[in-house]
Amino acid sequence: MAPARSEAAVPAMRASDADRERVVERLRDAVAEGRLDMEEFGERLEAAYKSRTYVELEPLTRDLPPVPGSAPLGAAPAPAAAPAPGAAAWPGRIGGSGTSSTAVAVMSGFQRKGRWVVPARFNAVAVWGGGELDLREADFAEPEVVITCVAIMGGIQITVPPGVQVDVRGIGVMGAFDHSGAQTVPQPGAPRVIVNGLAFWGGVEVRTKAPKGSKPLDGGKPRKEL
Repeated sequence: MAPARSEAAVPAMRASDADRERVVERLRDAVAEGRLDMEEFGERLEAAYKSRTYVELEPLTRDLPPVPGSAPLGAAPAPAAAPAPGAAAWPGRIGGSGTSSTAVAVMSGFQRKGRWVVPARFNAVAVWGGGELDLREADFAEPEVVITCVAIMGGIQITVPPGVQVDVRGIGVMGAFDHSGAQTVPQPGAPRVIVNGLAFWGGVEVRTKAPKGSKPLDGGKPRKEL
């Protein structure tokens, strides 16, 4: 086992809200993995939100395996990679205020599609109903957005364009969270979409699908949307 990092190795620098949220997200994952019980999670969660420096934050995840590809607290940001083909448009699609933050369908339906702005936090609820969130032509208020879905005897479908990083974390109880479609390598500058929540006797489907009429990655003719 690698020796623990000394606190002197972590800059006594002020931590940002993003740093605290990154630690909290790792703690949540640790609970789901069975590495922390709820009492430990509660104690560390409280400590994380009270932390003001990297020195205070670092011990909270010191005994947890690092997430592959994640940078340690206080590390200098990695140099920006050269834009991938087709990624140049992403910076222009991130920023602004969310069009709406909640969609509810009770024995009915809801739909968000076309040009709209996905907020940093969006809540979708379907009870004996259905909903559709199409992000293929949407803009994003932040580089990372979280969509929390609750589907009770109902269904919610989320469609994202290729190049967007998707992280599905929902829990299914006699239901399911599925991610289908052509999985593509995340493009530099593209947003990250986190989908979590609960499906009880219902389902949440996340699919990756190119916008209608777009050129496929192989350079051939655009595929007709089904």
